[in-house]
Formats: sequence, C-alpha cells, structure tokens
Amino acid sequence: MPEKSHYQYHVFFCLNVREDGANCCTQHGAEQAFDYMKAQVKKLHLNGKGKVRINRAGCLDRCAQGPLLVVYPQAVWYTFVDNADVDEIIERHLRHGEIVERLLVD
Repeated sequence: MPEKSHYQYHVFFCLNVREDGANCCTQHGAEQAFDYMKAQVKKLHLNGKGKVRINRAGCLDRCAQGPLLVVYPQAVWYTFVDNADVDEIIERHLRHGEIVERLLVD
C-alpha cells in the first residue's frame, strides 16, 4: 500500500529561461510570483511536511500558455498575472482545496 504523500500540495513553477529569446514563463513574471508565493506560504505557516512545498521547475513545455504553475498531486495547471492571482490560488486551492477555475490552463 503506497504511503501518503510527503506534502499535501506540491507546487512547481516553470522558471525556464530560453537562451534564444523565445517566449518563456520568466518573461512574464514567473520568478517574482515564485518568490511571492514561497514567502506567503511561509508567512501563513502552510509550509512543511504534510503541508505545502513550493519548488522551481525547468521548462514545463507549455510556454505559449505561461506563466504557469502546477499543483500536485492533482496535476492542476494554473496561469497567473499578478500577486492577486497567486493569493487566490493560495487561499482557495492550498488552504481550502478548491480549484480556481478562472485561472486554469487547458
């Protein structure tokens, strides 16, 4: 029988930088959003074993839909524009388990 996941939610931000200058998530504020979410999750005491982990990821191969983050174990893909979007993902998804439909990526 598989063990329970180490984290309730594991969030990966695409932070790839394309050397050829092609469109990528970091050109659309992904690094700033990553730093912001990581700080907010820590401030709200949502981080740690059995809770939430925020991680960097390389290319998630969906550059045209970026910036992107994905929440596991549900594999829910989100886009975001600003800190208000990140706050909504934290509050609704990470705190209350509710999918933020308006920010979903197909």
